[in-house]
Amino acid sequence: MSTFWSLWITIITIGTLIGVAVILRWCVKDRMGVPAGEDMGHEYDGIRENNNDLPKWWTYLFIATIVFSVVYLALYPGLGNYKGLLGWQSSDQTVTSLEESKASIARAQQNKQLDQYAKELGDADSHFGEAFSKMAKTDDGQALRSIPDIANNDEAVKVGQRLFLQNCSQCHGSDARGQLGFPNLTDNAWLYGGEPDAIVSTVMDGRIGEMPPWIDVLGEDGVKEVVTYTLSLSGRKVNAREAAAGKSRFVVCAACHGTDGKGNPALGAPDLTDNNWLYGDSRAAVTETVANGRLGVMPAWKDILGEEKVQLVSAYVWSLSAPSKE
Repeated sequence: MSTFWSLWITIITIGTLIGVAVILRWCVKDRMGVPAGEDMGHEYDGIRENNNDLPKWWTYLFIATIVFSVVYLALYPGLGNYKGLLGWQSSDQTVTSLEESKASIARAQQNKQLDQYAKELGDADSHFGEAFSKMAKTDDGQALRSIPDIANNDEAVKVGQRLFLQNCSQCHGSDARGQLGFPNLTDNAWLYGGEPDAIVSTVMDGRIGEMPPWIDVLGEDGVKEVVTYTLSLSGRKVNAREAAAGKSRFVVCAACHGTDGKGNPALGAPDLTDNNWLYGDSRAAVTETVANGRLGVMPAWKDILGEEKVQLVSAYVWSLSAPSKE
């Protein structure tokens, strides 16, 4: 935080505390010129106003809140760049990368610093680490269990679901049914394959799926014809002549999607013959995809979750669409 904003926050905060203390003192003192308990000379709807003191319990409670605020601001950070007497911090705000974050957390845990985030991570690893390992690894602890094996353990699947909700639901939804631009994980339309190993690879290492723009190659008419042919592949009623023209132009798409349009999991190229459209199935949406391309990024989770948690999440995801757990 810059010096200006640090001073700004400090002045506003301390000024507010001083201000409420002055107002409280002013209200406690009799400033009305009428003895305490006497009639103020005001009447409304038959009700007269007396010059009564503030309730003692309310006054003492207000004073206590001011004292608490002063003590809190002295012990903890809250006044700009001031670190507080205890040296507590919610997290290291200076990190700019995952590597720096990990190093900072390890340093805080080793030095017993009052870093709340590092402390909670350490507590979580200490409390849950053994449980994760027991569910994700074989009895001898030397190898990871297979995804179907983990999926047969209802408790492990529940743990995988909780990890999914914490880390994956922001994009794929709490029910894993996805949203525009983020795949539905409960069906069988897998861009990179729905086999257990493929799912683990996706979660561990992430994916970058790029659909290049074709407007400069095909032109507006060419894009229109290719879109018409593409829509026809999934059984949509289209202009037959336009679709025929688009089929001849589809050769530029076949390198990824195949000559039959059924896609290629090795490249993450979707099947165009079903009704699963990642970015929408309207003509406008498909035209936008063909003309201007798409770029989808699935982040890698291996450095965030670790292989044991990845295995549990993958087992949960696989169980959502697996025909059976045998």
